[in-house]
Amino acid sequence: MPSLVTAIIKPFKLEEVRTALQSVGVLGLTATEVQGYGRQGGKTETFRGSEYKVEFVPKVKVEVLVPTSEVDEVITVIARTANSGKIGDGKIWSVDVAKVMRIRTGEFGDQAI
Repeated sequence: MPSLVTAIIKPFKLEEVRTALQSVGVLGLTATEVQGYGRQGGKTETFRGSEYKVEFVPKVKVEVLVPTSEVDEVITVIARTANSGKIGDGKIWSVDVAKVMRIRTGEFGDQAI
């Protein structure tokens, strides 16, 4: 059964995460620019001497479809690569996918990944 691993990471870590995933055999991923906030509740910026609060912080959502047997390895690779040691490094989670199909070939399940 396939699983979808989703990670919210800092934008400057995207290329490094992509390269690390390729090195462990992940053939594709989807990256989307997103905005959000976690425990920090946004951040404070200074512009021309004025301080203002940024409610939503820019992030990148990375989605990877993998066989369930590879979920732990993929999560470990993303966590190790995306970690800057600073607040706002993000989150990673996985969910089982009931059905997946490769449109071009009609393959289902792990063969469709």
